[in-house]
Amino acid sequence: MAGVLISLAVLAFWLYSLFDVITSPEEETRNLPKVLWVLIVVVLPVAGSVLWFLLGRPRVAPGPPRAMRPRPETPSAPPPKGPEDDPEFLKELERRLRGED
Repeated sequence: MAGVLISLAVLAFWLYSLFDVITSPEEETRNLPKVLWVLIVVVLPVAGSVLWFLLGRPRVAPGPPRAMRPRPETPSAPPPKGPEDDPEFLKELERRLRGED
């Protein structure tokens, strides 16, 4: 029973490591190109996973997670107007409600 649990834990660790290598940005991987890290983790499941976390995984920058960091200001188009914000639409709607088709 303990052997099965250990095997499942090793499998979960290996799959997590492989997923982490694949989803890490190429430019942030350390010491080796990303393709080599994938090969190392696939060929040497336990040792490759440990090496990835020690030597290859991108360093975590201090501060909020990448997804929560503010984006640089980029010019963008104004948001679209809803029908209730369009005066022409409101005039047309009012005219239709009065029955002036």
